Amino acid sequence: MKKLLLGAAMALVAGAAWAEDVTLQLKWVTQAQFAGYYVAKDKGFYEEEGLNVTILPGGPDVAPTQVLAAGGADVVVDWMPSALAAREKGLPLVNIAQPFKSSGMMLTCLKESGVATPADFKGKTLGVWFGGNEYPFLNWMNKLGLKTDGTDVTVLKQGFNVDPLLQKQAACISTMTYNEYWQVIDAGVSPDDLITFKYEDEGVATLEDGLYVMEDKLADAAFSEKMVKFVRASMKGWKYAEANPDEAAMIVLENDETGAQTETHQKRMMGEIAKLTAGSNGALDPADYDRTVAALMSGGSDPVITKAPEGAWTHAITDAALQ
Repeated sequence: MKKLLLGAAMALVAGAAWAEDVTLQLKWVTQAQFAGYYVAKDKGFYEEEGLNVTILPGGPDVAPTQVLAAGGADVVVDWMPSALAAREKGLPLVNIAQPFKSSGMMLTCLKESGVATPADFKGKTLGVWFGGNEYPFLNWMNKLGLKTDGTDVTVLKQGFNVDPLLQKQAACISTMTYNEYWQVIDAGVSPDDLITFKYEDEGVATLEDGLYVMEDKLADAAFSEKMVKFVRASMKGWKYAEANPDEAAMIVLENDETGAQTETHQKRMMGEIAKLTAGSNGALDPADYDRTVAALMSGGSDPVITKAPEGAWTHAITDAALQ
């Protein structure tokens, strides 16, 4: 028996020694927005693929593209607008998988501000996130024919909180369906006192939370195979999270080293996130990509990107992962 136990222990050590390391940089802090990756790690899906995955939380001072460029991660979670903007500026990012099918971005407005339709944005102050998150907003305003230099709308550079709305510094602020909107509600504002405009409903949504790597890395067969394993395990984690949202939320909480997240908020967030990942098997839908590119190029004299990218995405990883 002792020999058997010793043999099993040695096998485990050997397996761990041969595990391939993967470092994933998240776009934001540990929360249910990234539940699929935490679930994949907790449930052993990465281990089953022979991977040792390190998940790095993001935050207001972390730019995933910069981390990737500096070699601090193998793969990052980022929104496509910022990834394509970075690619045009010379950082060759490639989308290898797209776990999120739908956008969770929206503007949340106080009804008392007089905003009832997008036409009412004119003359109002609107809170906008920057750091790459402003691109969908700027495209939307251009589509509405509204200048963002203060002529038509005043742009308030919004922190990652909802204070501008609560303090009535802005008529509308940027929110996500799974996060900041609920912060407004939790602050005591009734849903009846709010009006929301989802980018998805307004036809200006762009792809969010895709997986990106450096283009030159994909020329390495060993790296590509490692990403195939990573994507396969990650999507297994996402589908498990969709099917078991409360359990997934608790797994996220267990990985929140800051202690800032709450069970109520994470369970609610996971319920909303499941709506955004639903319908995706991980493979990028070319139609969604084309819509995003068209939106980013339609900025008039100041588009997010000036030409259609080439080689900005690949199905090679998901094709192999989903076999």
